[in-house]
Amino acid sequence: MNSPFLTQPRIAENTHAFAIWDNYPVSQGHALVLPFRVIASFFDLHPDEKQAMFLLLDEVKKIIHNKYEPDGYNIGINIGEAAGQTIFHVHMHLIPRYQGDIENPKGGVRGVIPNKRDYTIEGLYP
Repeated sequence: MNSPFLTQPRIAENTHAFAIWDNYPVSQGHALVLPFRVIASFFDLHPDEKQAMFLLLDEVKKIIHNKYEPDGYNIGINIGEAAGQTIFHVHMHLIPRYQGDIENPKGGVRGVIPNKRDYTIEGLYP
C-alpha cells in the first residue's frame, strides 16, 4: 500500500516509526508520528510498533518544546472514517497548544464533537 507520508522529510525516526511535520497544522509545531508499515488501524499494529511510536512521541515532544515552547499538548489518533481518518496509514497527532489559542480549552480532545466539549454545561464538573 502506498502512503503520502512516506515521502515527507522526517523530524526523527527509530526502528519501527518516524515523525514528520503535519502539512495542515492545527498549531505551530503540529507533528505526526507513524509506523513505517502502512496499515490503517492503530489497533492492528504489532506491540513493537506501538512501543516505537510512543518512544518517538517523547522524542518529538522534546524537539517541539525546544523549538516552539508550547504551553500544553493534545495527542490523538483518528481510527476509521467515522472518526475522521482520511489517510489510512496510522498516524498519531502531537498538537502543541498555546495559552489563548482558543477562548476556552476546557474539554480538550472532547472537542472532536463540538457540542460535547464543554461538559460543565450540565453541571457535572467544576
